[in-house]
Amino acid sequence: MSQKEVALRPTLAAWLAEYDAIEREYLSALEATGITFAPRNEGADRVRALRKRLRERGVRFMNGGASVSIGFLSSACAACVGDCGSRTFYINLRCTRDCYFCFNPNQADFEEHCRHDTPWRQDLEAFVRETAVTHVGLTGGEPLLAPDEALAFFRRAHELAPDAHLRLYTSGIGLDEAFCAVAAGAGLREVRFSVKLDEGEAAVKQALAAIDLARRYVPDVMVEMPVVPGTLERMKRLLVQLDERGVRGINLLEFCYPFRNWDEFARRGLTIANPPFDVLYNYGYAGGLPVAGSEEACLTLVEYALDEGLHLGVHYCSLNNKNRDQILQANRAVTLDPTLYELGEDCFYHTAKVFDGDVERAISALRAQNRPFTLEEDNTCLTFHPQATPIVSATGALVAHSWNVVEHQKSTLVVRELKLALGENDER
Repeated sequence: MSQKEVALRPTLAAWLAEYDAIEREYLSALEATGITFAPRNEGADRVRALRKRLRERGVRFMNGGASVSIGFLSSACAACVGDCGSRTFYINLRCTRDCYFCFNPNQADFEEHCRHDTPWRQDLEAFVRETAVTHVGLTGGEPLLAPDEALAFFRRAHELAPDAHLRLYTSGIGLDEAFCAVAAGAGLREVRFSVKLDEGEAAVKQALAAIDLARRYVPDVMVEMPVVPGTLERMKRLLVQLDERGVRGINLLEFCYPFRNWDEFARRGLTIANPPFDVLYNYGYAGGLPVAGSEEACLTLVEYALDEGLHLGVHYCSLNNKNRDQILQANRAVTLDPTLYELGEDCFYHTAKVFDGDVERAISALRAQNRPFTLEEDNTCLTFHPQATPIVSATGALVAHSWNVVEHQKSTLVVRELKLALGENDER
């Protein structure tokens, strides 16, 4: 629709301008920290084309398109968004590596948890006591720097929740036969290895050897790693190497900037995706901002696995996917009027709106179909369920789509609109 059409609707124009201003202010504040954004929507057409091809080939899309996968998918990944029975713990945050992209330093009490172990026993017991447990993970830092504690963790988790799916995150450092045997006996069902391409082929070889060892004891051996732009060809070879070893799957993580070490990102010629999020919000996940080009590389690898007929599962987990759980937990706090709001696959509450001179014609169309609506803003804004959008659009009205989250504000639950855009909800 043209700017002229929008200008004829002054309330709509004002709302859209306000959201544009919020985004400009957000990006400007980030740029002021020294980071560099990619050109606006760089690569967006290629990503849309990739997603279209993958959908046409029957690829699995979840969480509003934030999760894209083929073949094996860990049940822990399926439970990641919205499953209150799933939780990941850590003994401490110590690690022998110093990855420039690590976001652990963003976590509260990082230094304290590097020096001292967490009270994981009490935390685990409280979780099992309060929750119908389905999945328990152990991450770090590097859990294998404290192998005895890691084994104690899995033994206790298995005692408390014998049917729970137990998994371990590790780079493989220090992994040996004895640990694998005891951990498997303690119920460990899945290991996710990180492979450090930037540390050279010797490090890759070491990780592959650890993977081969784990496969002799643990049912589901996987790799989970971020995909750095510029490593696509090496990542393709890695997928083949993993497939040849019978690895169950790989989680391809969108590469992110953790609000630290920008010089390391700049030195590698990396930039931040623009815009960084589909829906701007104060997300709590510590991973930061998505790096431009990583999503395209991840989706390309999913397509490559299809083309090559690889047997391992390939899962693209975007930063948006990491943020979905926060939104879903917030929106589960209250059920909004189902005649006006729809809880979407992307975990946001959605509604539709028309403004100004479109209000009366929309009311007539909705009443004719016995569809509910509500008037706001001195009768210059009409809100209705997104499913009624075709009915209202047929009148010539400009329909805006609204993304919302439920928030606690001063001990009161309020609905906060985060985004308003013309057209229907376009899930990725």
